[in-house]
Amino acid sequence: MLCRDLRAAQVVREEIIGQVPRAAVHVVHCDLASLASVRNSAEAVRNQYPRIGLLVNNAGIVSVRHRMSVDGFELTFATNHLGPFLLTALLSGCLDETARVINVASRVHLRGRLDFDSITSPRARYNSMAAYAQSKLANVLHAFALARRFAGTHICVNCLHPGVVATNLLPRWLRVIKPLLSPIILDAERGARTTLHLALAESVAGMTGLYFDENQQPTAAAPPAGDLQLQESLWKMSSQWVGLPP
Repeated sequence: MLCRDLRAAQVVREEIIGQVPRAAVHVVHCDLASLASVRNSAEAVRNQYPRIGLLVNNAGIVSVRHRMSVDGFELTFATNHLGPFLLTALLSGCLDETARVINVASRVHLRGRLDFDSITSPRARYNSMAAYAQSKLANVLHAFALARRFAGTHICVNCLHPGVVATNLLPRWLRVIKPLLSPIILDAERGARTTLHLALAESVAGMTGLYFDENQQPTAAAPPAGDLQLQESLWKMSSQWVGLPP
């Protein structure tokens, strides 16, 4: 588990071992908002796990005010896209021949629009949900572009909308009225079902370059997500920003 908060991660680790005593659960510190931290964690993983069968890019934030990462990028985009982009690139050489890579995106990507200037320049007017939608669109574009790069192999790359899940990403007012919306808002366990389906189900073996909904079904992504030119533009800029060759 690559986690920013090691204390919270250790609690989860103990819970897992309590249910599966023979489980080997290792925690590695990783702050996705810091490219240096991502590089350090990737090195730690490569040293300990030379072969990886599954990579799930799941962590993310919604910054309610405009903030820049330590590397000079809009914080939501840095955390939700640039960190996972770099991590995936650094671990790609360790993926085994039937590995699965999963990006947890969101249906909010349907409202996303890429504005490269907004990622590197402070904005007088900041819309937190627009920034989040942009980062989630980037997750889908990344998954589709990566799937094309693994074409001809047995490595599968997919992305998904987990549903509206009752995590700290929800606005405070929506968390307060959550009991009234229980049919709509999923708890964390139900919100993980599509991720687990893509990670473990034999029925999706060989399926790649797809976007899945919260019912574990492939569905149409936003039209911009299928734009090859946009995929490549984002890939080129992301590589430049994180210091990788395009």
